[in-house]
Order: sequence, then C-alpha cells, then structure tokens
Amino acid sequence: MAQSTSLKLHQLCSLSPPHETTPISLPFTFFDSHWLRLPPVERLFFYEYPNPTSSFFDSVLPNLKHSLSLTLQHFPLLAGNIIWPTQSPHPIINYVPGDAVPFTVAESNADFNHLCSNLCQVDQRLPLIPRLKISHEQASILALQVTVFPNSGFCIGITTHHAALDGKSSTLFLKAWAFICSNLKGDPSPVSLSLPENLTPFFDRSVIKDPTGINEVYLNSWLTYGGETNNRSLKVWETISGTQTDAVKGLFELTPSHIQKLKKHAQSKVKNKVRLSTFSVTCAYLLACVVKVDQPKSNRVAFVFSVDCRPRLEPPIKPTYFGNCIVSQLVVAETRAILGDDGFINALEGITDLLSSLENGVLNEAENWMTKIQSVMGDRLFSTAGSPRFEVYSIDFGWGRPKKVDVTSIDKTGAFSLSESRNNDGGVEIGLALNKSQMETFAELFAQGLESL
Repeated sequence: MAQSTSLKLHQLCSLSPPHETTPISLPFTFFDSHWLRLPPVERLFFYEYPNPTSSFFDSVLPNLKHSLSLTLQHFPLLAGNIIWPTQSPHPIINYVPGDAVPFTVAESNADFNHLCSNLCQVDQRLPLIPRLKISHEQASILALQVTVFPNSGFCIGITTHHAALDGKSSTLFLKAWAFICSNLKGDPSPVSLSLPENLTPFFDRSVIKDPTGINEVYLNSWLTYGGETNNRSLKVWETISGTQTDAVKGLFELTPSHIQKLKKHAQSKVKNKVRLSTFSVTCAYLLACVVKVDQPKSNRVAFVFSVDCRPRLEPPIKPTYFGNCIVSQLVVAETRAILGDDGFINALEGITDLLSSLENGVLNEAENWMTKIQSVMGDRLFSTAGSPRFEVYSIDFGWGRPKKVDVTSIDKTGAFSLSESRNNDGGVEIGLALNKSQMETFAELFAQGLESL
C-alpha cells in the first residue's frame, strides 16, 4: 500500500517590491490580447538540498524571500494585476504601491526523488502548484510557492498569466531572481542590487507597431465572445482545461545523436530541400508518435506552436522585451497522412513549409489568427510549450542547478513541453501527460522509431 502524502502549510504571505517603487501601467498589445482568457502557465523547479528542514528555514528561505523583493523592484508589474476598465478600449497591466505577489511556503513528506523521476502521476505534483487569483474584473499575474522536502530538496512553483508575459519573459524574471539570490551571500541584506544588461527587462510598448489594427480584431473577438456585445470578463476559458484523473507525466529525451539521425533520415525523404532545425524534427517526430497513440477520429489534425517575434520584427526589438512577443502558427494535416508510415515526414513537411513562410513576414495574416483557430476546433488539436532556448536548467539560486523542471500546465491542455536536456549536451527534453496505457504505447513507439533509424 502506497504511503499517504501530506502537505503542511507554513506561511501564506505576500511579497512586494521595495516601498519606493513607483506605480506603472502598461496597455495590452495585440501580442498580449491573444492570450487574454487562455489558461495560466505553471512550472515546477526541483532543487536538491539534502539538509534538515531547520537549515532550509534558516538559510535558504530568507534569501529566496529577500531576493524576490529586490527582484520585483526591476519587475514591479508582476506584483500588479490585469484589469479592463469600462472606459478603456483595451486591458491594462497595472501596478500600484501595495500590490504584492502571493508567496506560499509549505512542507511535503512526498518522495522527492519520485517527483523528479521520468514517470510520475500528475496528481502527485498538483499540491506544489500555486494558483492565480482571477475574477471577471481582475487577474493577478504571478503566484509563487516554495515547498521543502526534508533532507531531500525543495521545489519552486511558479504560475504566470500568459496575457501579461510569455515564456521567454517569465524565464527572464526567474533568471534575474536567481542572479540576485545567488549574489546575496556576500551581503545578506542589501537595499537593492542592479542587474546585468541581459537580465534587465525592457518595458517600452511603443516598439510594438500595429498599423493594421490587429489588437482591435483580437479584443473585439473577446468582447463578443459567447454572443455578447461587451464581454470584458477576465475569467479563464474553462472549455480547454481539464486534467485526466489517471494521467501520468512522462519525460523523454532526444539526444544529439537521435536528432542527427532524424535529420539525416528526413533529408533523404522530404520533397523540398531545406535546412532542418532541431525544433522542426523534434516536433514532427513527437507529433507522429502522439497521433498514433491518440488515434483521432477526426479527418484532420492540427498542430499549434509559437514563434518568438523579437528578432523577426522590423526593426528587431531587444531580446529582453518584457511581455508577450510571440505569434502562434498552425499546421493542419490529414489524419491518415500522420498515422501512416511516413507520418514523421508528412508532419515535418508541414512544419518546415510554415517556418519557411515566416521569411515573408512573421505577422502575415496575424489578424486572422482567431478565425483560423476557430476553423480547427472540431479537429484534434496538438500544441507545444516551452523552448530549449530558455535554458531553464541554468537557473541556479545558489544551491545548484535544477534536478528537474516540469511544465505542469500542459497536463491540462494536452500539449507537450520542450526544454534543453538537463545534461546540457545539446539534446532536447520532452514532457507530456497521457493515461497509463497511452504512455506505455507512446514510450514504445518513441523508442522503436529511434532504433529503426
């Protein structure tokens, strides 16, 4: 009989930027509006710390909390809220002094090593995930939870509102927090700490140009959602959420050798000879495997992935631009084409063709995005989250690199997550949630396909 686990709450507090932080308010751009009512992003970072709980509370926790307050001085909007005032044509991200980030401290007797393993029940990680406060009128942007596992380690859970920031921006915040925390050891109580340029957020919304009125199109689709005429609700779209009760989370890896073999195999098969990226072959291979597991009854399958626009806009904007600056791309294919023996190649050709089209302008037809998504709502929809370029395994708060990073929000949406390999060898780490029998089938297909190359 499995040992029952429990979670003991130690602190339910709120952490604010330093008092002298000035109010700030930023309008939504069309990059933000697209995500207005879509589910928050949840991530868990597990760190080894084989010391007694008393040591954690005496040394680790004070540093985490103090460094967070110092970091929020550079990222004050994360303590604020999303609002959509009646007199405003668009939602606003608003911070005023007194706003704070909810910060939960807990202790768990769960098996730390099992939670960090390559196969774990989804519901075992649920207690580690903090929740945002979202109502029709207001939505918080960031929530944090730190959970200690006695003599084993601790977990930092972070939940962010996607309409306020994308994955690159939330990772920038985490890296800045880790930088400040790891630099506290020389001076445990500084009043402020500056950030290096590559970790300093850039907030200027004027760099996002919208001459064709994309933002108005997106916001109008939300205002009229559900047949209404002025629907300013900020409540999350619940129709695309829902965790399977028997779901397990699997972690898989494509090594550099696997990736090279996939590229070599594809080069001999694809019709159009183009440069094959690690991203494209990874997504195509995963899509071919998961469609065979899912066996969709619809005639078509759709695959959605995001593209970072920061380096692709004219002119390009700073990589530290803070907010959303990604566009979603949609690949649609015949289900039978992906289920067949050449499923990987057919998926790859769809992805590479779409990526090639971005050379004509990353925002081409962006105003039609909502219509495109609605057109495939009756089809089986797959998606991806995260990116190996985020380098999440480099986030070190001063006690070592993460043992495991898990994007738990994909457990609800059915996406698969991508990150760099924790071995830092150029491989790609993949996470996805399926029921137990589906996971067994996926693991078999994933391994067999690589062995046959």
